[in-house]
Amino acid sequence: MSRYNATDDPLCYPGTQVLINKAGLRHQDELDQFEQLMYLTRAEEPLPGGSLDYKHYKLIHHHFFQDVYDWAGQPRQIRTGKGGNWFCYPEYIDGEMTRIFGQLANEDHLVGFSDPKHFAERAAYYIAEINAIHPFREGNGRCQLTLLDILLNNSGFTMNEDQIVPDIFIQAMITSFRGENRRLEQAILDLMS
Repeated sequence: MSRYNATDDPLCYPGTQVLINKAGLRHQDELDQFEQLMYLTRAEEPLPGGSLDYKHYKLIHHHFFQDVYDWAGQPRQIRTGKGGNWFCYPEYIDGEMTRIFGQLANEDHLVGFSDPKHFAERAAYYIAEINAIHPFREGNGRCQLTLLDILLNNSGFTMNEDQIVPDIFIQAMITSFRGENRRLEQAILDLMS
Protein backbone atom coordinates (compact mmCIF):
# COMPACT_ATOMS: atom_id res chain seq x y z
CA MET A 1 0.00 0.00 0.00
CA SER A 2 1.23 3.49 -0.69
CA ARG A 3 2.03 5.48 2.39
CA TYR A 4 0.60 8.81 3.33
CA ASN A 5 2.34 12.07 4.07
CA ALA A 6 1.23 12.88 7.60
CA THR A 7 1.90 15.26 10.43
CA ASP A 8 2.94 13.66 13.73
CA ASP A 9 0.53 10.80 14.09
CA PRO A 10 -0.43 9.49 17.54
CA LEU A 11 -2.08 6.54 15.79
CA CYS A 12 1.34 5.19 14.73
CA TYR A 13 3.88 3.29 16.78
CA PRO A 14 6.50 5.81 17.96
CA GLY A 15 9.22 6.44 15.40
CA THR A 16 7.33 4.64 12.60
CA GLN A 17 4.55 5.20 10.09
CA VAL A 18 2.97 1.85 11.04
CA LEU A 19 -0.52 2.34 12.45
CA ILE A 20 -1.14 0.92 15.93
CA ASN A 21 -3.29 -2.13 15.37
CA LYS A 22 -5.13 -4.78 17.37
CA ALA A 23 -2.74 -7.54 16.24
CA GLY A 24 0.30 -5.60 17.48
CA LEU A 25 2.00 -5.83 14.09
CA ARG A 26 4.90 -3.41 13.70
CA HIS A 27 5.96 -4.11 10.11
CA GLN A 28 3.96 -2.46 7.33
CA ASP A 29 3.85 -5.49 5.03
CA GLU A 30 2.49 -7.69 7.84
CA LEU A 31 -0.11 -5.06 8.75
CA ASP A 32 -1.13 -4.71 5.10
CA GLN A 33 -1.70 -8.47 4.85
CA PHE A 34 -3.60 -8.64 8.13
CA GLU A 35 -5.72 -5.62 7.23
CA GLN A 36 -6.63 -7.10 3.84
CA LEU A 37 -7.48 -10.49 5.37
CA MET A 38 -9.77 -8.91 7.96
CA TYR A 39 -11.35 -6.67 5.31
CA LEU A 40 -12.05 -9.65 3.02
CA THR A 41 -13.49 -11.61 5.93
CA ARG A 42 -15.86 -8.77 6.85
CA ALA A 43 -16.71 -8.20 3.17
CA GLU A 44 -18.35 -11.64 3.17
CA GLU A 45 -20.83 -10.43 5.79
CA PRO A 46 -23.85 -8.20 5.17
CA LEU A 47 -23.14 -4.47 5.41
CA PRO A 48 -24.62 -2.60 8.35
CA GLY A 49 -28.00 -1.04 7.65
CA GLY A 50 -28.47 2.69 7.37
CA SER A 51 -29.80 5.53 5.27
CA LEU A 52 -26.67 5.99 3.12
CA ASP A 53 -25.64 9.16 4.91
CA TYR A 54 -22.37 10.12 6.60
CA LYS A 55 -23.29 8.16 9.75
CA HIS A 56 -23.95 5.07 7.63
CA TYR A 57 -20.63 5.54 5.77
CA LYS A 58 -18.81 5.57 9.13
CA LEU A 59 -20.62 2.35 10.10
CA ILE A 60 -19.44 0.73 6.85
CA HIS A 61 -15.84 1.70 7.63
CA HIS A 62 -16.21 0.35 11.16
CA HIS A 63 -17.64 -2.89 9.79
CA PHE A 64 -14.64 -3.50 7.54
CA PHE A 65 -11.85 -2.42 9.92
CA GLN A 66 -13.18 -3.16 13.41
CA ASP A 67 -10.83 -6.15 13.76
CA VAL A 68 -7.77 -4.09 12.87
CA TYR A 69 -8.06 -0.60 14.40
CA ASP A 70 -9.64 0.76 17.59
CA TRP A 71 -10.57 3.93 15.66
CA ALA A 72 -12.47 2.13 12.87
CA GLY A 73 -15.41 4.27 11.75
CA GLN A 74 -14.04 7.45 13.31
CA PRO A 75 -13.01 10.46 11.22
CA ARG A 76 -9.33 11.23 10.75
CA GLN A 77 -7.81 13.58 13.34
CA ILE A 78 -4.53 14.50 11.64
CA ARG A 79 -3.59 16.17 8.38
CA THR A 80 -2.61 13.71 5.67
CA GLY A 81 -1.94 13.74 1.97
CA LYS A 82 -0.48 11.79 -0.90
CA GLY A 83 1.83 12.85 -3.69
CA GLY A 84 2.23 16.37 -2.37
CA ASN A 85 -1.54 16.97 -2.21
CA TRP A 86 -3.21 17.40 1.17
CA PHE A 87 -6.64 15.95 1.87
CA CYS A 88 -9.37 17.87 3.67
CA TYR A 89 -8.14 19.16 7.02
CA PRO A 90 -9.63 17.15 9.90
CA GLU A 91 -11.56 20.06 11.36
CA TYR A 92 -13.64 20.25 8.15
CA ILE A 93 -14.24 16.52 7.55
CA ASP A 94 -17.59 16.21 9.35
CA GLY A 95 -19.04 19.28 7.62
CA GLU A 96 -17.79 18.28 4.19
CA MET A 97 -18.98 14.69 4.49
CA THR A 98 -22.39 15.87 5.71
CA ARG A 99 -22.54 18.26 2.72
CA ILE A 100 -21.65 15.62 0.12
CA PHE A 101 -24.04 13.02 1.52
CA GLY A 102 -26.74 15.70 1.63
CA GLN A 103 -26.19 16.31 -2.08
CA LEU A 104 -26.31 12.57 -2.71
CA ALA A 105 -29.62 12.34 -0.81
CA ASN A 106 -30.98 15.23 -2.93
CA GLU A 107 -30.21 13.08 -5.99
CA ASP A 108 -32.05 10.16 -4.34
CA HIS A 109 -28.75 8.24 -4.00
CA LEU A 110 -28.75 7.90 -7.81
CA VAL A 111 -31.74 5.53 -7.66
CA GLY A 112 -33.10 4.89 -11.12
CA PHE A 113 -30.30 6.46 -13.17
CA SER A 114 -30.76 4.24 -16.22
CA ASP A 115 -28.30 5.97 -18.56
CA PRO A 116 -24.83 4.51 -17.83
CA LYS A 117 -22.96 7.67 -18.89
CA HIS A 118 -25.09 9.93 -16.71
CA PHE A 119 -24.74 7.52 -13.80
CA ALA A 120 -20.94 7.35 -14.25
CA GLU A 121 -20.72 11.15 -14.36
CA ARG A 122 -22.65 11.64 -11.10
CA ALA A 123 -21.04 8.68 -9.31
CA ALA A 124 -17.58 9.95 -10.30
CA TYR A 125 -18.43 13.33 -8.81
CA TYR A 126 -19.38 11.80 -5.43
CA ILE A 127 -16.49 9.34 -5.30
CA ALA A 128 -14.01 12.09 -6.22
CA GLU A 129 -15.40 14.43 -3.56
CA ILE A 130 -15.23 11.77 -0.85
CA ASN A 131 -11.71 10.85 -1.95
CA ALA A 132 -10.60 14.49 -1.65
CA ILE A 133 -12.10 14.64 1.84
CA HIS A 134 -10.48 11.28 2.77
CA PRO A 135 -12.38 10.99 6.04
CA PHE A 136 -10.47 8.03 7.52
CA ARG A 137 -6.85 7.48 8.40
CA GLU A 138 -6.82 4.24 6.36
CA GLY A 139 -9.34 2.25 4.30
CA ASN A 140 -10.78 5.11 2.25
CA GLY A 141 -10.47 3.45 -1.16
CA ARG A 142 -12.21 0.27 -0.07
CA CYS A 143 -15.08 2.26 1.44
CA GLN A 144 -15.34 4.34 -1.74
CA LEU A 145 -15.60 1.17 -3.85
CA THR A 146 -18.26 -0.15 -1.47
CA LEU A 147 -20.23 3.08 -1.84
CA LEU A 148 -19.86 2.87 -5.61
CA ASP A 149 -21.19 -0.70 -5.52
CA ILE A 150 -24.21 0.45 -3.48
CA LEU A 151 -24.88 3.31 -5.92
CA LEU A 152 -24.58 0.95 -8.89
CA ASN A 153 -27.11 -1.40 -7.30
CA ASN A 154 -29.45 1.56 -6.64
CA SER A 155 -29.53 2.17 -10.38
CA GLY A 156 -29.90 -1.46 -11.40
CA PHE A 157 -26.27 -1.91 -12.45
CA THR A 158 -23.76 -4.30 -10.97
CA MET A 159 -20.04 -3.93 -10.44
CA ASN A 160 -17.94 -6.27 -12.53
CA GLU A 161 -14.97 -6.52 -10.16
CA ASP A 162 -12.93 -8.33 -12.81
CA GLN A 163 -12.88 -5.06 -14.75
CA ILE A 164 -11.23 -3.11 -11.94
CA VAL A 165 -7.66 -2.41 -12.96
CA PRO A 166 -6.10 -0.97 -9.79
CA ASP A 167 -3.47 1.16 -11.54
CA ILE A 168 -6.04 2.70 -13.90
CA PHE A 169 -8.48 3.33 -11.07
CA ILE A 170 -5.79 4.90 -8.87
CA GLN A 171 -4.64 7.16 -11.71
CA ALA A 172 -8.27 8.17 -12.30
CA MET A 173 -8.59 9.04 -8.61
CA ILE A 174 -5.40 11.12 -8.74
CA THR A 175 -6.66 12.98 -11.80
CA SER A 176 -10.03 13.58 -10.11
CA PHE A 177 -8.22 15.16 -7.17
CA ARG A 178 -7.23 17.91 -9.60
CA GLY A 179 -10.87 18.38 -10.64
CA GLU A 180 -10.75 16.25 -13.81
CA ASN A 181 -13.29 13.43 -13.53
CA ARG A 182 -13.35 12.06 -17.10
CA ARG A 183 -10.90 9.23 -16.40
CA LEU A 184 -12.84 8.27 -13.27
CA GLU A 185 -16.12 8.35 -15.22
CA GLN A 186 -14.58 6.01 -17.79
CA ALA A 187 -13.20 3.70 -15.09
CA ILE A 188 -16.70 3.49 -13.60
CA LEU A 189 -18.24 2.80 -17.01
CA ASP A 190 -15.68 0.06 -17.57
CA LEU A 191 -16.68 -1.83 -14.45
CA MET A 192 -20.45 -1.52 -14.97
CA SER A 193 -22.32 -4.56 -16.22
